[in-house]
Amino acid sequence: MAESTAKARIGSPGKSFWKKSGNKVPGSVKPVYGAQHPPLMHNDLTSSPNKGPAPRTAPKGKKVTSFDEFNTKTSDAWDESDPWDAAEPEEIVPTAKGTVPPRVERREERSQSGRGLRSASRGSGRHSSGVGGSGTTATLPDRDTIRLQKFEKLLAGPNTDLEELKKLAWGGIPGIVRSTTWKLLCGYLPANVERRHSTLDRKRQEYERFLAQYYKTRLDSQHEQTFRQISIDVPRMIPSLSLMNQTAVQETFERVLYIWAMRHPASGYVQGINDLLTPFFIVFLKEHIGPSENLDKVDVSSLARETLAAVEADSYWCMSHLLDGIQDNYTFAQPGIQTKVNGMREVVNRVDASLHRHLAENSVEYLQFSFRWFNNILMRELPLRCVIRLWDTYHAEANGFGNFHLYVCSAFLVRFSKSLLQEKDFQGIMTFLQNLPTSRWGDDEISVLLSEAYQLKYMFADAPSHLQSTTTT
Repeated sequence: MAESTAKARIGSPGKSFWKKSGNKVPGSVKPVYGAQHPPLMHNDLTSSPNKGPAPRTAPKGKKVTSFDEFNTKTSDAWDESDPWDAAEPEEIVPTAKGTVPPRVERREERSQSGRGLRSASRGSGRHSSGVGGSGTTATLPDRDTIRLQKFEKLLAGPNTDLEELKKLAWGGIPGIVRSTTWKLLCGYLPANVERRHSTLDRKRQEYERFLAQYYKTRLDSQHEQTFRQISIDVPRMIPSLSLMNQTAVQETFERVLYIWAMRHPASGYVQGINDLLTPFFIVFLKEHIGPSENLDKVDVSSLARETLAAVEADSYWCMSHLLDGIQDNYTFAQPGIQTKVNGMREVVNRVDASLHRHLAENSVEYLQFSFRWFNNILMRELPLRCVIRLWDTYHAEANGFGNFHLYVCSAFLVRFSKSLLQEKDFQGIMTFLQNLPTSRWGDDEISVLLSEAYQLKYMFADAPSHLQSTTTT
């Protein structure tokens, strides 16, 4: 009788016996986005593990298409304004349950009202709790402050624990410490605090010697074509950001890219490398002008010569470290990109067979749309603010710009599966892929994308044979 009465109370609308809570229910499965080790999603656990890949459909006769025409028609995510004068986006915050997006955490905080915690307004970002019913309140630090304090404690040394720094950086890095954190994760700065100043001085002086040795050769007949291509590509970068149109900035990019090409003759300069320099330059520049400063209002030529020289040298060394890990993307025939595109094809075929078949049936080759995703590390597909947030995780992830980027690109394509399946021909599919709706993306979308990519990595990392090419599409 008592049991039936309890069931009646639970089932009656508006008279629920149990108080609703955002906490986990025993036996439930809830995805945690943005964590370093996110769990499997519910649909992965419920799907049949023995289910093999969907049958492959042979492609129809290939239509004659022009990849150059595709490339020229492509719309970049940064064609629309990128509001760098806006406040720093909310950071992903670690909790006892893992790292969760801010909105999810706010819902969980509101569910804790039975414990005496109440959330203040969104604008204040602070919490107050009643004390003994006396009406007095205690103001607690907001989540961003707590997160920043964790970074500052790690960075203060005397020896920074790089593994702990990677775990903390995976969910995003506060702007005020991003520059130092990137330099540490790139191996540019040593973990020992006392050695950092001398290391920076030595590396910056070494870059100055490179300039003196190589830059004067840019007009020599054997190097003239390289420098000419660089000088053509640099003005085309992020046209919506007026900072990139300043002469001092363009000259900085020309020097860095030319010196890198001279120091790496195996690949030399390849179009796309210029885009990879941009995030480093922006992040290191904001270290000197302030993370909240509007970049469109900054006159770089007014900065002290020593400041701009430091930003230039730091950008060169960190970009070099990035490219050392993916240099086969830019050597002859770009074998690294070919391998990653094939791997992406296999991943998509296994996680979204219907999308894979749809692309094949409409003669859409993965290389036609994803070449630039790997060549430019999604710099043209995402707003710059999202790229920088993405790179926070890439720096923290083992081989983030290589293998992990493959899973990010796979998750990125699958994200638009529904829209792509609605396109009924080659032209419609390619037009959509040329104009992906990402211009308004922010931290939440990037956090979900990274979580989905980590899930794919978790599924395939221990089964490398799954990524061997077995299809003819």
